[in-house]
Amino acid sequence: MAILLLLFLLACSVNGDSFIGVNIGTDITNMPSPTEIVALLKAQSIQHVRLYDADRTMLLTLANTGIRVTVSVPNDLLLGIGQSNATAANWVAHNIVAHVPATNITAIAVGSEVLTALPNAAPVLVNALQYIQSALVAANLDQQIKVSTPHSSSVIIDSFPPSQAFFNRTWDHVMVPLLKFLQSTGSYLMLNVYPYYDYMQSDGSIPLDYALFRPLPPNKEAVDANTMLHYTNVFDAVVDAAYFAMSYLNFTNIPVVVTESGWPSKGDSSEPDATTDNANTYNSNLIRHVLNNSGTPKHPRIPVSTYIYELYNEDLRPGPASEKNWGLFDANGAPVYTLHLTGAGTVFANDTTNQTFCVAKGSADSKMLQAALDWACGPGKVDCSPLREGQECHEPDNVVAHATYAFNAYYQQMDKSTGTCDFKGVAFVTTTNPSHGSCVFPGSGGKNGTSSNGTALAPSNTSTTSGCLSQHYYNGGSLISSVILGALLLSAVVL
Repeated sequence: MAILLLLFLLACSVNGDSFIGVNIGTDITNMPSPTEIVALLKAQSIQHVRLYDADRTMLLTLANTGIRVTVSVPNDLLLGIGQSNATAANWVAHNIVAHVPATNITAIAVGSEVLTALPNAAPVLVNALQYIQSALVAANLDQQIKVSTPHSSSVIIDSFPPSQAFFNRTWDHVMVPLLKFLQSTGSYLMLNVYPYYDYMQSDGSIPLDYALFRPLPPNKEAVDANTMLHYTNVFDAVVDAAYFAMSYLNFTNIPVVVTESGWPSKGDSSEPDATTDNANTYNSNLIRHVLNNSGTPKHPRIPVSTYIYELYNEDLRPGPASEKNWGLFDANGAPVYTLHLTGAGTVFANDTTNQTFCVAKGSADSKMLQAALDWACGPGKVDCSPLREGQECHEPDNVVAHATYAFNAYYQQMDKSTGTCDFKGVAFVTTTNPSHGSCVFPGSGGKNGTSSNGTALAPSNTSTTSGCLSQHYYNGGSLISSVILGALLLSAVVL
């Protein structure tokens, strides 16, 4: 397992190589705390994240983790920053300078899909980038932090064949100075690439396998007749369309970073291909495709680093069901779907290493902890004798330590079943062994406790309005997904 995690970490962080990052949205009823989010990122060995704002608490929590962070200027701040150099400098001072170098901020995304989502701000977009760049120069941060703005791929007209693609001419007065800015600052074009939407809007002309990176027979591959380049997937074709569109405007040395890409795991009746299997396939193959550094047919040696959309399902997003179901994880930290690895059977989105533990939250109300401890040592049928005075787990003699022992013993004897590490929101699963001194916790050394014959589950609150559900298994489902991501690197067979 350690080797898999190391391989994934190295593949994501070697200079000059492609990396996989994740977007972190916040339209969630029970939004995990920054501490919980960072714990999940670390458990997954995720080294690159994109935030949709510059939340101070989140940036402070990311400090000293080494995780590379792209922060964003939200669209609602764009007009103010684009019209005032002083406003831009103030934003950089409060949201960037105040956090570096402890927080490893590497890029600023100015707005999101401004040309298509907020066209009235388009006239000040380049000004906003220039003002922020000037503030970075003044703070001597311009070499380590790049400035750009994410575009929807819909700004590209006639994306196939890629060699005939060009940007919507309506935006030439913005795109030309924008590309000059990116070129002069050594930055990159940020592009959101969604083969799911290309497939859905194609009226059947795009095969599902082509959208999902599934292998196609040579006679089914798309061929650009002008260049004779073969395209085996939509993702590469859209990225190359952006390269050709830039070259049409005489810009040939600006790399592309894909700031959003993914596939929804659930949809409405009108979205039959938004399924867990397809989301599983797309994201698995996307990870493999990006990390093999193959580039695209037009630029086979230029990496296309990509941020997966997204870390969590966002239940508060408006629109069809698919809009709420792009996440790799639910808000409680449990993986949304299981990744199937060709040649390796099925890896389930729970613990298969026997090295997860249930512990009490140190910040929980002591009365709630005591009540849960009493339940575990009573109806829960946990042997709490090691907690008695003079026994190996009596010290430290406080409710958090004793509850941690009891919660974990219950969790292990119930075979780590779903719902057995919650205790009304005062417990969570961790991969850190809580054993100390002579006090050896059940589950240590890969040994599970014996299953109880009882059918009782640890008391949990399943109300979606209580805020407790969001703490379920926050770290519990995450360890195996690191193994999943690592194993993806070792699998040479495309799903």
